[in-house]
Amino acid sequence: MNRRAFLASGAAFGTAATAGCLGTVGFGDQNPNVVLGEPDRTADVASEDLPYPAWGQQVPDVTLPAPLADRSISLRDIAHPYLSTFFFANCMTTCPVLLSALREVQVHSVQEGYADAVGFYPITFDPARDDAAALRAELDQFNVDTSAGNWQFLRPEDEARAEAVVTDEFGIVFQRQEMDDGPDMFVHLGLILLVNGDGYVERAYRGQQPDEGQLIDDLRRVRGA
Repeated sequence: MNRRAFLASGAAFGTAATAGCLGTVGFGDQNPNVVLGEPDRTADVASEDLPYPAWGQQVPDVTLPAPLADRSISLRDIAHPYLSTFFFANCMTTCPVLLSALREVQVHSVQEGYADAVGFYPITFDPARDDAAALRAELDQFNVDTSAGNWQFLRPEDEARAEAVVTDEFGIVFQRQEMDDGPDMFVHLGLILLVNGDGYVERAYRGQQPDEGQLIDDLRRVRGA
């Protein structure tokens, strides 16, 4: 278990709704790799103290299959700003809220005419169940505009790869919970990442109720830089 996973193991459960990084611009020195200023965090912590990649840090250098597009995507090679989150399709609590927030931003990108300049890349950590059929069902459930061409679900090849990428690389710990009356669930951190076209994190929105207006405003500023 690497440093991110070690830190996350002590903080991910029981604090998922606590903001680790707000979506507002705060104070501090400007990082030349990002557009947005240092966030006004609720605690006196630096990005290096957080288990997940945060303001001013590069996303992990990982490549994941995009099964509905029949290709793979390298997260550091995406040449436009994008939003990413971590989910599993059977989720009935946090994940639908996170995906709905991304979908609302996608709607705005289409309506405002900048859909081709941004992207949306949710990453599943349940590849055993989240096959191509399940991911297509997610597109329908959330009414994702596939004609916009800016949304791709990313799916690690298997469960071991999911843990290696999501937990070891991104610091997102997920823990399976067996259910007596339905499919197994996972406890996990709710997180949305705003990444610029150079692969650096502009904002890490932590919590179960993302501010869609803030997502749109921050993405607009990053896109316009």
